[in-house]
Amino acid sequence: MDLLQTYADKSDGEDQSHQPSTSSPDSSPPRLIPSKSAAPKVDDTMLALTVAKAHQSHSKPIDPKQHVVAFNPTYDQLWAPIYGPAHPYAKDGIAQGMRNHKLGFVEDAAIESFVFDEQYNTFHKYGYAADPSGNNYIGDLDALQKNDAISVYNIPQHEQKKRKIEKMKDVEMEDEVVGGEHEVDPTEIDNPASDVWLMKNKKSPWAGKKEGVQTELTEEQKKYAEEYAKKKEEKGHSGEKGEHLVDKTTFHGKEERDYQGRSWIAPPKDAKATNDHCYIPKRLIHTWSGHTKGVSAIRFFPKYGHLILSAGMDTKVKIWDVFNSGKCMRTYMGHSKAVRDISFCNDGTKFLTAGYDKNIKYWDTETGQVISTFSTGKIPYVVKLNPDEDKQNILLAGMSDKKIVQWDINTGQTTQEYDQHLGAVNTITFVDNNRRFVTSSDDKSLRVWEFGIPVVIKYISEPHMHSMPAISLHPNTNWLAAQSLDNQILIYSTRERFQLNKKKRFAGHIVAGYACQVNFSPDGRFVMSGDGEGKCWFWDWKSCKVFRTLKCHEGVCIGCEWHPLEQSKVATCGWDGLIKYW
Repeated sequence: MDLLQTYADKSDGEDQSHQPSTSSPDSSPPRLIPSKSAAPKVDDTMLALTVAKAHQSHSKPIDPKQHVVAFNPTYDQLWAPIYGPAHPYAKDGIAQGMRNHKLGFVEDAAIESFVFDEQYNTFHKYGYAADPSGNNYIGDLDALQKNDAISVYNIPQHEQKKRKIEKMKDVEMEDEVVGGEHEVDPTEIDNPASDVWLMKNKKSPWAGKKEGVQTELTEEQKKYAEEYAKKKEEKGHSGEKGEHLVDKTTFHGKEERDYQGRSWIAPPKDAKATNDHCYIPKRLIHTWSGHTKGVSAIRFFPKYGHLILSAGMDTKVKIWDVFNSGKCMRTYMGHSKAVRDISFCNDGTKFLTAGYDKNIKYWDTETGQVISTFSTGKIPYVVKLNPDEDKQNILLAGMSDKKIVQWDINTGQTTQEYDQHLGAVNTITFVDNNRRFVTSSDDKSLRVWEFGIPVVIKYISEPHMHSMPAISLHPNTNWLAAQSLDNQILIYSTRERFQLNKKKRFAGHIVAGYACQVNFSPDGRFVMSGDGEGKCWFWDWKSCKVFRTLKCHEGVCIGCEWHPLEQSKVATCGWDGLIKYW
């Protein structure tokens, strides 16, 4: 109580000092407690400065070199181009992160080429240059002050005038020397080491160019000109596009037409599938040997398989009888280098060949005549006709220069170019009722195209992916099997997403470095592939387990095809020059 009383007295005293007391002695005195803050004192000068700075820098982009941002930047500031205007290729300038090329990202264009050249040459001449990261200069600052910060392309007018006067003086001096107004020592005029002689004999770099123009050629020059013209003419026919070779063909059968007038390529009347169930072959039935070098590809005659076409590295293409005699029926010779790929049209009456001589040839199967030849001057790695019946005149070829070129066979004109790959194109596979096609390339990616439209609609490229030099379509058209060079076969769906099926993976064979063909049995139950050790591997589609391996060839077994009708027969080809029928 005593303490309270003391406190009251104290406050009374304080109040009286401020204002005269009007209260009666009995009433309790008014209590005014001074306000106190529990928060520590804050120095807010830095805060004020920061706010001011933030207001200043709202218009400026953030300097990428600074480590601390003292304010909360806007989205536009964070994505603003570093210096100068946005790159012309960037549509909105910023949101794409300087994506300034149709194929990817190119480094930021932070300084224009003219400005760079100006500063580069200024630095080499005067020893200073403007610092691109700010408004200051780097280099020799004394020289900077002395020259008044001029650049090589920014010479002041008085300097230009000075130079003009110096030039005129030089010309006058030259005239005087030539005119002989000055007394000049005659020995100096004849002495090539003296300045006088140099002045007198100075010529422009173009002096005398028009003088000695020959009107007539010597015999030797005429001869050389004729030879050159002849060579150029030959090159015009072949060298620029592809190497030219006379097309020849040889028929090896007994007769081209039988007693009923049917052609030798006509399928047998009784050829039809024996059953719907495929079985894996166990033994060798027949061997065709006629190629002097390796065989790079084989194709059965469409739908019937009574003939088999083979492309050899000996530049020849041969067609063999499968059903009856088992002999070679015709040899087609038109390429000057190894043949890389072959492809039948839908009815088998014509086929395409692609060779390392840069030519694509369209042959008549029956007569062996070359209907037309196509070339872009680059090596075609894969050739395909559009599988639609009404588009059998459209040819697609994947080239070594990263393009897929489309021709109209009837007119011989290039109608489209699909140019997005970054490496040579290895395969073309039509999917989705032939409305789209999938291509693989040495750039380790898959790209999906809408037929006729040269824009990629799906691009598949992962860091773990390898190059896929062979792709095959499953008989139900829902899946693609891709031979990957990390010794496995990967399965992609052909539906909208083109996703990798991670549950299906076929491995065990060694194909690294070889474009071994992968294929399916006609009923889709088995997957098969050649390998680098001459074996042919068979896997079960459902379980992904190895079903059987056959040792087929010495060296690489590069191609394998399942017979379209005989459900348990398979043909393989290898780099030993043999084609085997199992």
